[in-house]
Amino acid sequence: MGDTAEEALLKSMLSVGYKIPQKTVLISGGPIKSKVAMLSAVELLVKRGYIIYATQGTHRFFAENNVPSSLLFWPDDHIEPNVLTYLKEKKIDLVINIPKNLSKGELDNDYKIRRTAIDFGIPLLTNARLAKSFIQAFCTLKLEDLKIKSWNEYKAM
Repeated sequence: MGDTAEEALLKSMLSVGYKIPQKTVLISGGPIKSKVAMLSAVELLVKRGYIIYATQGTHRFFAENNVPSSLLFWPDDHIEPNVLTYLKEKKIDLVINIPKNLSKGELDNDYKIRRTAIDFGIPLLTNARLAKSFIQAFCTLKLEDLKIKSWNEYKAM
């Protein structure tokens, strides 16, 4: 019997070094379409007790949809609490950074967030559909439920 889609996704993400966040997730959700697409997954995170940090537009969107989040300012704002400070102090376990548009300010801030996440070894996702699926998988499955199969078992399917 094969893995469910959630099991397969979670196994593949973990196998390439992604870690399930312990307690905090930063979301810079990009365009409204991406924010809407991720809303149910973020609600699931909140139900599971995760602390959600969000950049300004995403924070406002979450507030409008009754999802609690804490505001972190853009790197270029030079105001605390700042995204870069939280990343450098390892206060964030997973970064979801979806580009909103191609303006210089947006691209510069997104680059700084992604670069800092990578430099400090914090898992980073830049695709809303993947982020939603990953969140749903780790919120609904337990690691001990993931069965490790031998290569021969996969070939026999």
